[in-house]
Amino acid sequence: MLQNSPITRVSLLLRLRDTADHSAWQQFAELYGPVIYRFARGRGLQDADAADVMQDTLRSVSNAIGRLDYDSAKGSFRGWLFTIARNKIFNLLSSRKNKPRAAGDTAAHELLQATPSDDNSLEESWEDEYRRRLAGIAIERIKGEFQPNTWEAFWGTAVNGESATDVGERLGMSSGAVYVAKSRVLARLKEQVQRLIDEEDQ
Repeated sequence: MLQNSPITRVSLLLRLRDTADHSAWQQFAELYGPVIYRFARGRGLQDADAADVMQDTLRSVSNAIGRLDYDSAKGSFRGWLFTIARNKIFNLLSSRKNKPRAAGDTAAHELLQATPSDDNSLEESWEDEYRRRLAGIAIERIKGEFQPNTWEAFWGTAVNGESATDVGERLGMSSGAVYVAKSRVLARLKEQVQRLIDEEDQ
């Protein structure tokens, strides 16, 4: 399970060079597959196209990882992966731009015209998706550390957007206790996300 595995440290990147190491590839795909997919969807791609971009990106990593001489001083692995994913999306949109368009095929053309070329903007979006994915992993890791009511108070207010009053009434807690529970879980979640980021960047 990914929640108990290391994030993409150098050790995992080295393991990826062995195409027979299915466990390493599973860990890698479980971490980055959703990041790539959501990043592609955020660029306006439909579900099937985003899934294709994800698969093509992972395939490119598989083909190139044996030649990758990782040196964090030259840039992060995540930055390299971002470049591959971004290029896959642009190549897909460009190939559609160059094809004759059917009457109902204006969406891809308009999307390409509207896609920002600012790498900083795209990279921020990529980092947002990455942090969202880490938050999901962190949530699974820390959930067992809290009592059910504490977790439900956090989930109801922070994730479902319910009021502290409504959550408190449902759980038999005061609004103040709900806020305290939410704050405790959020603080632990932030700490765990930062730990995951530090693990990768080591």
